[in-house]
Amino acid sequence: MKVSKYGTITNDFDNASPTEMFTSSDSDEHSSDASKLLRKGIQSTQKGDLTEALQSLQESLALFQAIGNTTRQAQTLSCLALVAYTSADYKSAIAYSQQCLGLTKETLDLRVEVQALSHMGNALRHLGNYDKAIETLKECQKKALQIQDKRSQVAALNNLGLVHKALGELEVAIKYQQQSLEIVQELQDNWGTEQVLKNLGNAWYALGDYSKAIVYYEQCVKVSRTINNRRSTLQVLKNLGNACYALNEYTQAVMYYEERLQIAREMKDKRSEEQSLGSLGVALEALGDYSKAIIYYEQRLQLVRDIKDSKSEEQALASLKAACYAVGDYVKAMKYQQPSDMVG
Repeated sequence: MKVSKYGTITNDFDNASPTEMFTSSDSDEHSSDASKLLRKGIQSTQKGDLTEALQSLQESLALFQAIGNTTRQAQTLSCLALVAYTSADYKSAIAYSQQCLGLTKETLDLRVEVQALSHMGNALRHLGNYDKAIETLKECQKKALQIQDKRSQVAALNNLGLVHKALGELEVAIKYQQQSLEIVQELQDNWGTEQVLKNLGNAWYALGDYSKAIVYYEQCVKVSRTINNRRSTLQVLKNLGNACYALNEYTQAVMYYEERLQIAREMKDKRSEEQSLGSLGVALEALGDYSKAIIYYEQRLQLVRDIKDSKSEEQALASLKAACYAVGDYVKAMKYQQPSDMVG
């Protein structure tokens, strides 16, 4: 199971390795060449080399079309739909999926049909065509259930949740993602579990139920540590800190922001480091610890100057000036005065 951008889950090549996808023998020379290109395209997709994947898959498709192999054409079109979707070329993802679905009516390959419906539904969501996305993903879920493909069921339910979240129908989104969570935990798929937990946390957060959001975010962080997904850990720790801050649990918020800061520094992620320093300053001010807040704000100021981020520099200076005034250090506050403050 793969996690794509914006919380989407795709399940395309995990049930079988690229070589296992090809069970029939390719005795014909042209068919063999086309299959090699298809394998190469799948492997390039898995490596994230989408330009090479697209080229190999398009060449493969042309060869399969020339020899009239509809089964392989459908497989290749499904792969092309995934590459287009991952590249944010949503219109092409839909076009490839539609071509694929036209062929699966003939080949009756439900596994490939499920994949194509998944790519198409997700692409429609990104283009804002929510009604069609829901219709497509429901069909995907139905077909996945029919062939007892639990991984694709997880993906379809999770992605249906994302469409309803985009529509502002958060309770419906949570219902779908809760169903998805039950199945993915049964499969003991930590990567999928982590993403569904994050999506559930985000949905509860959007509803303003920060306590429930924290429950799911904490579970998510625990899983992300297990699978060493540090990028996800960074993101969820930010959400955890924000949720705690919203509940006036400032000490807890500081704890999560500090952990995020440490990981950001280890990863040399300057943007996450800068965000963490700013969040820490705000949370510490809420606790009344202005002196420590000033220390973090000063570190933030130095960092944004190093990366030449003028907008964040203005914010850091404003935060420092306000914090210095709060502790009565007017001389230091003047040090952080901006030229615009002196106008008029």
